[in-house]
Amino acid sequence: MMPTMIHHRPKWGPQTWRGYHRRPGNVRPPLSVRTLTGVRTRETANDPLARDDQIAKLEAVLFLADEPLPAKILCRAVGLRDTHAVEHLLDRYQALLDADGAPIHVFATAGGYQLVTRPVFFQWLLRLRRTGSGVEFRLTAAQMETLAVIAYKQPVTRAELESVRGVACGDTVRTLVEKGFIRTAGRHESLGRPQLYATTKKFLLQFGLMSLSDLPGILDHTR
Repeated sequence: MMPTMIHHRPKWGPQTWRGYHRRPGNVRPPLSVRTLTGVRTRETANDPLARDDQIAKLEAVLFLADEPLPAKILCRAVGLRDTHAVEHLLDRYQALLDADGAPIHVFATAGGYQLVTRPVFFQWLLRLRRTGSGVEFRLTAAQMETLAVIAYKQPVTRAELESVRGVACGDTVRTLVEKGFIRTAGRHESLGRPQLYATTKKFLLQFGLMSLSDLPGILDHTR
């Protein structure tokens, strides 16, 4: 004879176990339930600034990332087919941030997309940050000049740098490598096979460039 199955009622009462679809209309599900199960309240549905599931996922991924994310990675994270769909979603999300007056916005840089604070808050945030990584971004005039030559002529050897600048660049190049703004990019085929130098992703990040093609044009002073 098969044993009889006994189902025990929960000790906390039936309402505790009632599904949210059976609860009174004035009972709002907690945030975790609304987020994980996709439950949307009437006030959320009527809110013009409400995020749909795709925009919510996009916002979460961008918020978590500590560096710019390429469109292909966002594509996989959000579950879209191609990068064009991601770019359209980014535009929609940016429109929501603008309409909400958010202090952050989507910034295209270093081949990807990142959430950053708006420029209007720069001076205020700078006063708050007394110490930190901002010190390493301070470059001397010689370092900036060397970095500019590398950016426009890369890949370039140290001899070519010194020919343009007219001074020895060994120490400056080493400093820029240590700071992460330039890297070795192979060796030249000339005698002695000198090292070639090129800029890094950090260079694009620091100067707010999506790619090297965003560098401003060089003025021709010979005209």
